[in-house]
Amino acid sequence: MAADFLQRCRQAAGPDYVLTSPEDCAPYLTDWRGRFTGRALAVLRPGDPMQVAQLVRACADSRIALVPQGGRTGLVLGSVPDASGEQVVLSLSRMNRIRALDTVNRTITVDAGCILHDIQQAALAQDCLFPLSLAAEGSCTIGGNLSTNAGGTAVLRYGNARELCLGLEVVTPHGDIWSGLRGLRKDNTGYDLRGLLIGAEGTLGVITGAVLKLFPQPKASIAALVAVKSPRDALALLHLMQDRASAGLTGFELMSDFCMQLVATHFPRLAQPFAARHPHYVLLEVTSHESEQHAARLLELSLEQALERGLADDAVLATSNAQSRALWQLREHIPLAQAAAGNNIKHDISLPVSAIADFIDVTGARLQQAFPHCQVVCFGHLGDGNLHYNVAPADGKPHESFLANQKAINRIVHDSVEQFNGSISAEHGIGALKRDDLVRYKPKVELDMMRAIKAALDPLGIMNPGKVL
Repeated sequence: MAADFLQRCRQAAGPDYVLTSPEDCAPYLTDWRGRFTGRALAVLRPGDPMQVAQLVRACADSRIALVPQGGRTGLVLGSVPDASGEQVVLSLSRMNRIRALDTVNRTITVDAGCILHDIQQAALAQDCLFPLSLAAEGSCTIGGNLSTNAGGTAVLRYGNARELCLGLEVVTPHGDIWSGLRGLRKDNTGYDLRGLLIGAEGTLGVITGAVLKLFPQPKASIAALVAVKSPRDALALLHLMQDRASAGLTGFELMSDFCMQLVATHFPRLAQPFAARHPHYVLLEVTSHESEQHAARLLELSLEQALERGLADDAVLATSNAQSRALWQLREHIPLAQAAAGNNIKHDISLPVSAIADFIDVTGARLQQAFPHCQVVCFGHLGDGNLHYNVAPADGKPHESFLANQKAINRIVHDSVEQFNGSISAEHGIGALKRDDLVRYKPKVELDMMRAIKAALDPLGIMNPGKVL
């Protein structure tokens, strides 16, 4: 049966694009953080939506499960096969065309396998902006971004992936092609299938193309690093900046002093802007469609007011794009510094913005009581309520033995998230890693609705099984 199936796949995609040898399959089987390596019957690499449809039909007819895969940068084991060796990986990396760019409608139509950075550059070439931006943008694909409803650093101004997508092209679990690439901003003709497929992590269909929103390219973006005493002061600063800059405030990131010290230790070449240490820092960015002088003046006046009100203790204002980039480098190197320091227990959570300060106080105290030798690495997108709340052993403590406490630490953090009406996944998704936690924290009626949708659209259960549900 497997031989007949593989032959059918070769006829659909071409013999060079059906990988079966262990050496050829190996790069597609391990998750980005190296925590799990699965096995696969084959890796299928289609070149267009029709080939995807033919491969999905072959999987449906043979009852073989498939795992859609983009740039393999996910963090929740959502795009790797299980250990059975009976699933196939459906890699969309060959499908990387920019199909169309409409400067009047301000849309770009792309294949699902397009690298995010390539989409950004294609928009820039037409003096447009595609604002989705995240650390993995040089290797992640837009299909994966949409499948996980990725967020990134500009959600405060532009929204996450779901809000940046106007239409999808999807291969259904039956092997049919649904083309919804209409680029409409208003379409009230039934259920929002686009919204349903985005964030489904490949469990309801395979995204093969998308129409994405473009925006006018800003004339200038200016960043500043602000020292604050506490997350409460950071929230007050956020309120002030939103009042002063409105939609011009495009980034607002919170970082603890421990985060900055990690970066200083592991990346000493990155200049630390302040001579003295401060409890917390905010990295904020203001963009202007008028001029660099307008952005700089707006930011300067806003920070002067923050200092006068005691919301900020010190501030460094970038005076060039290079200096802005250097400030962002500090933020972007926090995950790299964590990795260099050793393994840690990661949490990608979201909370009502107004609850973040209380959450940090309460959860930190609970963790210290239960695990006195732990250290919280707290940073993230404060402007949209998304924290990367990671827990590591204190200096000098062994990492491996500390990681044995992962289940108990997850329980403390996630119970606290629930207490403050938050979510255990803000932008990374559920995958296989958080599937059991989802059952604990989602209301039963919500899970029942999700299972009903899954059963209706994928009755054979072949689409990325074991992920999300």
